[in-house]
Amino acid sequence: MLLSEAIADYCAELKRANVSPHTLRNYESDYGQFAEYFARPGAGSPDLETLNTLAIREYLGHLYHRKLSALSMRRKLAALRSLFRYLHQRGAIPLNPAKLVRAPKAPKTLPRVPTEEQTNGLIDQAANGSLERPSLKRDLALLELLYGCGLRVSELVGLDLSDIDFSENWLRVRGKGRKERQVPFGSKAAAALNAYRQERAAAAGVDAVFVNGAGTRLTDRSVRRIVKLYATALLGDSSLHPHSLRHAFATHLLSDGADLRAIQELLGHSKLSTTQKYTQVSLKDLMAVYDRAHPKAT
Repeated sequence: MLLSEAIADYCAELKRANVSPHTLRNYESDYGQFAEYFARPGAGSPDLETLNTLAIREYLGHLYHRKLSALSMRRKLAALRSLFRYLHQRGAIPLNPAKLVRAPKAPKTLPRVPTEEQTNGLIDQAANGSLERPSLKRDLALLELLYGCGLRVSELVGLDLSDIDFSENWLRVRGKGRKERQVPFGSKAAAALNAYRQERAAAAGVDAVFVNGAGTRLTDRSVRRIVKLYATALLGDSSLHPHSLRHAFATHLLSDGADLRAIQELLGHSKLSTTQKYTQVSLKDLMAVYDRAHPKAT
């Protein structure tokens, strides 16, 4: 079996499994780069039997020399492990060669989290019309849900009107692996959503909550561009992105005494260990306050 055939087969399986478009694009990109590296001049795609553990280590070495970060290399290796595990389970190969390859160590970095003042300042200024935009009500509803519900950008753009319970202020959110969860939203988000709903101009048959100027579903790339636009114009910070607001949601809840298990449910994390990184962020902030304020800190 050729590598190109195996990749096409697995990507088709991912589509059948209903993975998110964002995840599928990443996998297709990673597999395309892998296949390109091993393509033989004039012969095209290699056979699967030639791709052993040493070959995959060689590919990781190639990525290292291209100065890819350890996190990027780990992600690409995880994609290869997934591909070869699928092929092994199907009986196309005798074992998973990527399973034996050690992932490079990634530096332990904490997510950058905007403060409550920064986050509320961003949304309040947007609500006050500090930035002239034709789609201001849509943008405000978008910002309110990102921060007020801790949504991933893919979850936000995937929302349909039928997913919102306006009477009880609940969202039905489809997370990673299409797992559904219910997330409450507050009065400010409800007010912003209702105001936007009055002027939402969607094309025929489009049930998406957030639509673009053409009336079709807003893309995750567009949401990133919108958040960056507001953060740059109103806060002077171009590094802020939609996931920053998700980090802020979790960290600010934890700082105000919310239970870690409840935050895990709200974020849609399958493992508590993923949520626990926010305790490290809070501890770091606590130490910074101590260093600034306590007379015996220095």
